Amino acid sequence: MANMHVDLSAAVWRTSSYSTAPEGLCVEVGDGVGGGVVPVRDSKRPSGPVITVTAAAWAPFLDGIKGTP
Repeated sequence: MANMHVDLSAAVWRTSSYSTAPEGLCVEVGDGVGGGVVPVRDSKRPSGPVITVTAAAWAPFLDGIKGTP
């Protein structure tokens, strides 16, 4: 797997609708990055590590969460 360097300075972070705030399980997704990637981070650690996945992998991941075949 190649190590991708992604400029996150333009990212607009939003909390996932699947996050559960009372339990503290908050995931944020960065919009506006471009380059065909989706950055994901822990909202409790905004300066912590960011996972980037390809947009092509992100769509089936969301379908799986939603239970969509």
